[in-house]
Order: sequence, then C-alpha cells, then structure tokens
Amino acid sequence: MSEALAGLGRKGFEMLGFFRMSGHILAGFCYWVLIAPWRGFPIRGRETLRQMVRVGVNSVPIVFLVNFFVGVTLSVTIADILRTFGVVELTGSAMGVGFWRELSPLLTGIIMSGYVAASLAAELGSMKTAEEIMALEAMALNKIRFLVVPRLLAVLIMIPAATQLGNLCGIYGGYVVSIGLLEISPTTYYDKALEAMVVKDIWVGFLKSVIFAFVVGLCGCAQGFMVHGGAEGVGRGTTNAVVYSIILIIVADAILTVLLYFL
Repeated sequence: MSEALAGLGRKGFEMLGFFRMSGHILAGFCYWVLIAPWRGFPIRGRETLRQMVRVGVNSVPIVFLVNFFVGVTLSVTIADILRTFGVVELTGSAMGVGFWRELSPLLTGIIMSGYVAASLAAELGSMKTAEEIMALEAMALNKIRFLVVPRLLAVLIMIPAATQLGNLCGIYGGYVVSIGLLEISPTTYYDKALEAMVVKDIWVGFLKSVIFAFVVGLCGCAQGFMVHGGAEGVGRGTTNAVVYSIILIIVADAILTVLLYFL
C-alpha cells in the first residue's frame, strides 16, 4: 500500500513538473514570437522552414491514409444506419460535418502525437543528455528562442494545414464508397455535404486543430527538457510525450465540444 501511494505521489509530482515546464515554455514562446522581434531578435526563419518540412510535408502520407480509410469505414457505417430511415443520400451531410468539425482535427492531432511529439521529445531529450542544451546556455543563448520557437511555430502552422488535408481525404473516402457501393450520385453527395455545413463547422474545426497543435508541441518540448537519466530517460520522455499529448487532446476535444455546442 505504501509503495502504491509513493508511486502515485511520484506521478503527481511528475505531472506538476510537466505543467510547470509547459507554462514556462509557453510564456517564453509568446515573448520570443510577439515581443522580441520588435527589440531586434528576429525569428529564425530558415530553421522554422526546415521544421515545417519535417513536421508537415513528411507527415502527409500518413495523414492521407488514416483519414481516407476512416472516411471509407465511417461512410459505410453511417449509410447502414441511414438506410433504415430511407435517407441514405444524407451520407454526404454526415461526412461533411463530422469530418470538418470533429473527426479530422481529432485524428490528425492523435497522428501528430505519435509522429511529432515523440520526435520533439526524443530530439530535445538527446540534446539534454549530451549536454548540448547546457552548452547553449553557457554561451548565453536562450534555449526557448533557438530550440523551441522554430519547432513550435512549425507545429502551429503545419498541423492545422494537415488537418485541412485530412478533411478533404476523409470526405473523399466517403465519396468513393458512396458512388461505388451506395449508388449515390457524385452531385448528390457533394451537394448534401456542402448544404449541411455552416461557417461554425469550419471555424470550430480550425480552432480545435490550433489548440491540438499547441498541445502536441508543448508536450513534446516539455518532455524533452525534462529528460534525465541517459538513454532510458529519453525513452521514458518520448513515451510520456505521446501519452500526455493524446490524453490532453481528447480532454480538450471533449471540453471544446461541450462549450462550443452552446455558442
């Protein structure tokens, strides 16, 4: 019993340390992006572009595949339900609203948790164990500016962009099934999808993608800076980055969905 309580206490202190580090990173990021450029400290554009290619371009295939096949699966399930009511042509409506507002931001955020958060934690954690971050600070170079800002900016730009790609891929997956198996005409599918969507669906989906991007970037960077204990610590930090980001994305999604329902 005492060991279980001790383990619970250690986990609690670990989570407090994670939130403290995340808050420190977020405050530093806001300073170096919003205030420092006006004081003669420009954002490192070339490094940011390199990270954007790494985060966004290299993740396109997996985002495409996951959203496309989820769209295929979901359209068949929705059509089977709608067929009992004789309104199978509304499959396009459900796919358009469901993917743009809910599924694509959530799926892309979870994909990026495993792809980006783990990569950031492993890279920064390896730099910390090799004392490269300590050497950076010894040269009076701010680690937030040089290590976090380019990576977090890249995540904030590319995850929402990848989410929009996921929207199109998921809806297209439903389109392929609808015209191939459900005998719904292409015009009917797209007309119903556009007819059901409103402006709120678009901005809600975009807002979720931006918040999920913050979660992924902060979890990866915070866990990377918290690494200790050599190679084993890097593995532990990488695992924690993925687990924390997935949990926080799902919690944030639930809270946003409930709050925005009443707006």
